[in-house]
Amino acid sequence: MTVDEIYSGMAARFQEETGLVPAGDGDLAVRLYAVAAQIYALYVQADWVERQCFPQSAHGAYLDKHAQLRGLERREAVRAQGVLRFETDSAAQTDLSIPAGTVCMTAEQVRFETLEDVVLQAGETAAQVRAQAVKPGSAGNAAAGTIRAMAVAPVGVSRCTNPAAFTGGLEEETDEALRVRVLETFQRMPNGANAAFYQQGAMSFPEVAAAAVLSRPRGVGTVDVVVSTPAGVPDSALLAQLSSYFTQRREIAVDVRVRAPEVKSIDVSVAVAAADGADGEAVRSRVEAALRAQFDGRLLGRDVLRAALGAVIYGVDGVANYSIAVPAADVAAAADELPVLGTLTVTEMEVSG
Repeated sequence: MTVDEIYSGMAARFQEETGLVPAGDGDLAVRLYAVAAQIYALYVQADWVERQCFPQSAHGAYLDKHAQLRGLERREAVRAQGVLRFETDSAAQTDLSIPAGTVCMTAEQVRFETLEDVVLQAGETAAQVRAQAVKPGSAGNAAAGTIRAMAVAPVGVSRCTNPAAFTGGLEEETDEALRVRVLETFQRMPNGANAAFYQQGAMSFPEVAAAAVLSRPRGVGTVDVVVSTPAGVPDSALLAQLSSYFTQRREIAVDVRVRAPEVKSIDVSVAVAAADGADGEAVRSRVEAALRAQFDGRLLGRDVLRAALGAVIYGVDGVANYSIAVPAADVAAAADELPVLGTLTVTEMEVSG
């Protein structure tokens, strides 16, 4: 219902009750229209309140409140992580100090910082150190060899690069993704003994990107909880933390084991045609970054579909066409398998005619 419809109804009722017709520019008409506008605002407010009352339609901070009632929290954005390599033109004469917080960049000005102090030893030409993206999000997922500039070069250091890709960067959980998790808690009620109990318990840890529960993998009375992180395989510290968590909450006489997934390497080879006027090399670089970002810990137990890979490629700005040579068919994954990217090849697509 619009403001004009409300006003028309009020004017018609006024004419019915009094036999008078409000003049279009008269004082009474102005007053009636002002009241109609206020009534319309109340309708809008009531509609908004109704949407926020239910997790199926709530959004933003109000969806967060529904999640909290179910013991869930929106997942924050995650920084991509990897390794930076610092090099000199010739063997260093003395030890060169590279402090934590040293910033390196890609050509697109995506910034990365070292996480710890490192020393390039005298007589050596290179040193490597763990690093992460300065800003969280998928923009920090960088292909190998794309980080080439230093904001401020440490004394004696000539250049930097990343020998392997930076991975694991994720955007903040969207409303729709959080909504799915909230609604799932109603559809699969955890009861302290079922798979939903173990899965939702594992997913309560912000470091966990996906979790699978295997019932009776080692016989009656056994449960395996398989988890992955945004970057892929979890470290021993996280597994120990989860093991302690479930040891305190498991059913009596149930043997719970928390473990990393089995890694399933998948090679990908694609050809890409750039749109007219687009920089082909830049387009292929963006396609490579998008495909690398697709292979993260959320793929645990999920099949790798050629259609999904195609959607990722075609969604990259500047792509006019593409073809996928490898994999030649969809790749199935078991519940405890994590598909990871093996060899990635992105070439220029030959245009016929």
